[in-house]
Amino acid sequence: MYFALFNGGPQTFLFSFIIVFFGAISQAASLGEMASIQPVAGAQYHWTYYMAPTSVKRFATWIQGWATWFGYVSLLAAIANVTIILLESMISINHPDYVAGGWHTSVLVIAMCLVHGLMNVYAFKLIPWIELVAGVLHVCLFVIFVVVLVVMGPRNPSSFWLERSISSGWEQNEYVAWNLGMLTCVWSFTGFDSAIHMSEETRKAKSAVPRAMFWSIFMNGVLGFIMVNVLISAMGSVEDMLLQPSQIQAILLNATGSNKATTAMIAGLFIISFSVNLANIASVSRLTWAWARDGGMPGYFAYVSPNHRVPVRSVVLTVFLVCALNLLNIGNTSYVAFGAITSLSSLALYISYAIAIASIIYVRLSGSTLKLGEWNLGRFGLSINILALVYTLYVIIFLPFPSTLPVTSENMNYCGPVMVAVLAIAVGLWFAHARKNWAGPNLTILDFVVANASE
Repeated sequence: MYFALFNGGPQTFLFSFIIVFFGAISQAASLGEMASIQPVAGAQYHWTYYMAPTSVKRFATWIQGWATWFGYVSLLAAIANVTIILLESMISINHPDYVAGGWHTSVLVIAMCLVHGLMNVYAFKLIPWIELVAGVLHVCLFVIFVVVLVVMGPRNPSSFWLERSISSGWEQNEYVAWNLGMLTCVWSFTGFDSAIHMSEETRKAKSAVPRAMFWSIFMNGVLGFIMVNVLISAMGSVEDMLLQPSQIQAILLNATGSNKATTAMIAGLFIISFSVNLANIASVSRLTWAWARDGGMPGYFAYVSPNHRVPVRSVVLTVFLVCALNLLNIGNTSYVAFGAITSLSSLALYISYAIAIASIIYVRLSGSTLKLGEWNLGRFGLSINILALVYTLYVIIFLPFPSTLPVTSENMNYCGPVMVAVLAIAVGLWFAHARKNWAGPNLTILDFVVANASE
């Protein structure tokens, strides 16, 4: 919310949400169609290998695998970051003298991720039930937020929805500022494909996974649009919001006038975010395991513990990397680090989406036979795929941009250089090893998984 108000104001927050919603729906539909063809934990890189031109499919799959994997690790780091920011917000409400330092965030993220890692190893069977409780709480909390803010909150005039406000230094280029503000909404729809990476542990995955992915985006988009309008109505002035360390906290306090009520409502958000982080460690560890199983990473991480029946080594690696990424908080404000990590996760995942969607477009345009799965887009497939690709590439352009001018070492958006470094490492590994030694994903395992995905 902060970056949308910082780079455009209420107008950007509202209209960019609508654009991103339709873009994300087209992405979810396109990826869902491919998930129905091959519901496999490796997801995007498997689809790229299956559909990309023969001359480039091994290299494209290699880059795809690294982009997808790193995108999810950084997304998990961003979710962990925002979870702890909610916790720090609750502390500051009840202890006004408390100032959250960057190192506080890092320490708390590490502690939380260690707990989540242990739960993913020793209490994995509880995670689906925790997700169910969090899902119910999500709907209940949505109703509570809407009722409280509409009934008790202040009302901005209708003209406020169209107000433009740029405080980032991008005043001389409103087009760029508007698109940078849009990235707030982009991140809120990122990572919807996490269900795919659990598909090998899902019954009737060919239909269940794409439906879950598509309808979760649709429902969250509808609820999100309502919430965006409610927040705009109750926020007060943009100037006041930008001065607050937490915009949600300020809006709730202004509406309820109660520290206890605000703390309780933010606690609900914390519980949901906590459970999302817990579940995503499971998802990312499966992606790590699949990429190692297919030779993209050392086979050491493809090990599944016979006692716990989970990829323990992949869980440990995932937790370690998330903790390492959140060390970016040290020496920075949480919002600067959060902005860098969210942009990095979105950039990496959008690159992975673009490669996969471009591959299915290639198959459709080349006239090759495409055996669709149980869940497909029919005659609208090509149009929706093209819309998804255009949207994805458009967003990729702005993700590396700095959100603030002039650029300094403290407010620099490091996602571009980091992503270039990751891709450079992937390309280096390709020429040093994979080009001659990596045959591609394990097709024997793929055939077995796909054959049993309807059960």
